[in-house]
Amino acid sequence: MAIVKDNILMQLVRGTLGKQITIYERNGQIIMAKKRGPSTKKPTQKQLEARHKMTIASMRAHIMLEDPQIKAYYQSLAGPGQNAYNMAVKDAYRSPEVQNIRLEGEEVVVTAKDEFRVAAVEVKVIDGDGVITESGRAVLGRNGVDWYYKATALPAGGKIIVTVKDLPGNPTVKELLLT
Repeated sequence: MAIVKDNILMQLVRGTLGKQITIYERNGQIIMAKKRGPSTKKPTQKQLEARHKMTIASMRAHIMLEDPQIKAYYQSLAGPGQNAYNMAVKDAYRSPEVQNIRLEGEEVVVTAKDEFRVAAVEVKVIDGDGVITESGRAVLGRNGVDWYYKATALPAGGKIIVTVKDLPGNPTVKELLLT
């Protein structure tokens, strides 16, 4: 790999020359490198899973970027050499994280985190027999991390199921057993 500086010919050239050299620009620098060929190794199961996950993330990113407000949001987060699509794929690739579920009296407090933004938190209260007694959306607190859901009753022997979703719709589910 070679980095080209102050060469007037290379300032305008991009692409592959003679199936041997590839010239591209990354972060404002012109780079010349040997052209890569296809791998001769069979992909591993992890590689195939990662490719599948990236394909889904790419499709979700394209769908999300049709909304001008979401596109503007991702564009505002893009750094040098990045664009809204890069940020949308990055967001769609990773699911949000449920860091904590706690009870404060009859209120369920969910601490959720995502690299970009948590879009919604849904709470289900299930009794000991497995019947959903109530469900609904939690409300974001002032600190921007905790989500609050006011339950009417928390049955002993039951559980609380929390589903956290980010902008692309990636769900993360976590349970809290009630004693």
